[in-house]
Amino acid sequence: MSQLSPKFLPLIASLLLFNGCSQQAAGPEPERAVRTLLVKEVSAGSSREYAAEIRARTESRLSFRVPGKLLERKVNLGDQVQAGQLLARLDAQDLLLAQDAARAGLQAATINRDLLRADYKRYVELREQGFISAAELERRDVALKAGQAQLDQAQAQASAQANQTGYARLLADVAGVVTGVDAESGMVVPAGASIVRLALDGTRDVVFSVPEDQLPVLRAATNRPEGMQLKLWNDPPAQTARRVTLREVSAAADPVTRTFLVKADVGRADVKLGQSATVILRLPGINSLIKLPLTALMQQKGQTVVWLLDPASMTVKQQVVQVGAADGNEVVIAAGLLPGQELVVAGVHTLTTGQKVKRYQAPAVAATN
Repeated sequence: MSQLSPKFLPLIASLLLFNGCSQQAAGPEPERAVRTLLVKEVSAGSSREYAAEIRARTESRLSFRVPGKLLERKVNLGDQVQAGQLLARLDAQDLLLAQDAARAGLQAATINRDLLRADYKRYVELREQGFISAAELERRDVALKAGQAQLDQAQAQASAQANQTGYARLLADVAGVVTGVDAESGMVVPAGASIVRLALDGTRDVVFSVPEDQLPVLRAATNRPEGMQLKLWNDPPAQTARRVTLREVSAAADPVTRTFLVKADVGRADVKLGQSATVILRLPGINSLIKLPLTALMQQKGQTVVWLLDPASMTVKQQVVQVGAADGNEVVIAAGLLPGQELVVAGVHTLTTGQKVKRYQAPAVAATN
């Protein structure tokens, strides 16, 4: 084995000395400023929201009592109508002819009754003089009564036919607004077919559907003074929801959707028919829970973790938590945290276990003259 020449020893020593001086010891990792939050419990009061619609308390489908051809419709969708206003009119030509025939029949029955009455009077005189028998006078009396009955029948038929002619005009029974049109001019409509739909003026209802399993929630909310509230879709965000009162719950579920139709009284509020709305059922708080902002959580190896701060050493460590539900920009923590613990809520992806940190303090704003 060869040995190094003595003349190379000073060179090797100088190289080793230079290499040792170039390696400097690593400095301590700087403290990071972090935003922290103290864990606390909040009341778990809940609410349920349902899409709803404003409807009239009473809405009628108006129709003709007689069939015929629709000559004209006087109102359109959205028109405000008054009681007694003409809404539509049928072709009444056939009805007028039938009314003339009924009047002619009434006139014939009147003449026949008058003739039978005059004959009866003459036969009464003949009976008093002994020229006819009592049986003959009785036959004349029966004929007069039959003639009177025929006259009464003709009068009833004439009155009914006059009513039929009047039914060719569709009038509004009460004041309201037209919410639907079901027939157009020129159509031949049967008796009872809907021509227009009229929502009566007065109180309004908000109508919505509730699933079968939410009926206990509905009853629990309506037992509280502010348990049921209404928010119109066009209301400004700052406007307070208005209180409504439960009026009616359907006795049977819809066979298709399996939901129950619910109606609540809005009163005479400044709401319009057909407006979209949200019904809010508010329930009292029954327990407590922990909520955290989404920025405090991160995913690591398939688990949700947060960074806990140890106030004594000002270091951080990871803590696995279980998320229960989401609530906007916050999450509900089902397990893993206790009230009073302090954790980091910003910059969680830049931290390491055992790292020294300090609480973030906003810089003071310099006063300006």
